[in-house]
Amino acid sequence: MKIGIHKTGGFTPRWIEYCKKNGIDFKMVNAYDSDIVDQLKDCDAFMWHHHQANYKDVLFAKQLLFSLEKAGKVVFPNTASGTLFDDKVGEKYLLEAIGAPVVPSYVFYTKHDALAWIENTTFPKVFKLRGGAGSANVMLAHTAAEAKKLVWKAFGKGFPQYSSWSNLKERLRKYRLGQTDLKDVLKGAARFFVKPEFARMHSNEKGYVYFQDFIPNNMFDLRVIVVGNKAFGVKRMCRKNDFRASGSAMPRYSKSDIDERCVKIAFELSEEMEFQSMGYDFVFDENDNPMIVEMCYCYAVEFYDPCEGYWDKQMQWHPGQKFDFCGWMVEEVVKEVNTKRQQ
Repeated sequence: MKIGIHKTGGFTPRWIEYCKKNGIDFKMVNAYDSDIVDQLKDCDAFMWHHHQANYKDVLFAKQLLFSLEKAGKVVFPNTASGTLFDDKVGEKYLLEAIGAPVVPSYVFYTKHDALAWIENTTFPKVFKLRGGAGSANVMLAHTAAEAKKLVWKAFGKGFPQYSSWSNLKERLRKYRLGQTDLKDVLKGAARFFVKPEFARMHSNEKGYVYFQDFIPNNMFDLRVIVVGNKAFGVKRMCRKNDFRASGSAMPRYSKSDIDERCVKIAFELSEEMEFQSMGYDFVFDENDNPMIVEMCYCYAVEFYDPCEGYWDKQMQWHPGQKFDFCGWMVEEVVKEVNTKRQQ
């Protein structure tokens, strides 16, 4: 058995380390090469941590993985896990379709329909673009007037997927908290003059609007991640004077910080949908019921190293930090390859 791995950041270095440590045959390939399919002919599986901030990945990663999966190879992420990656609107449809506990969400594809809805709904509402991580492209519409401005812009010039000003403000916030250095802040300032490649290559988002109900009195969210038959989580505190928790860099890692109802929901959904890896973001409604805000197959690696342990599918707790959740992904791929061979 051999695994082809596209060399990039994120999960990839730990996949490679795990393969070397456990004697799993692998080879490095370049997904951006035109002959990538040929490169993978002698491989049983292909693993690629594709990312929403890389414009090349956005162009074709899902299509390549789908094609290889249809050709009989095991891929990570598989179609189930990766199809709706960085697509909050798609996630809304899926979570509603399977009856998951999701924050009520609304999408409109005409200005007329959106404005009519605004006249008959309550505020505040959370406005989001389809893509973006770490609370990027997320705004609170406090009033109908603010929501209408967002609608007019969405059906006019649209919204850039990257904001130099928002990026700099976030770097300054982390600098004040001692979570980054001055060099990082200066790098953010330079983005006003030299935008990142992703921002240069992508046009504005427009032609739709997406809102979610604002769930008040949540000073944090819970991120629960399921990989195969194991789960772990973190409580992410909201920014000061802000409703957003994702990307806040204010985590709490204790087992006692994680509501196990969220863990059980995450396990159930991952099993039902055959996800290899999925992170679920939860908040709690006025009756303390957990509700999913959004989900994502990938996440920052080092951020989760301080987690105090993980749950297995029987909800048994296994204490200990720095468990190898990236290695679990390789294990899942190996397991799928072996299952295919026995069929």
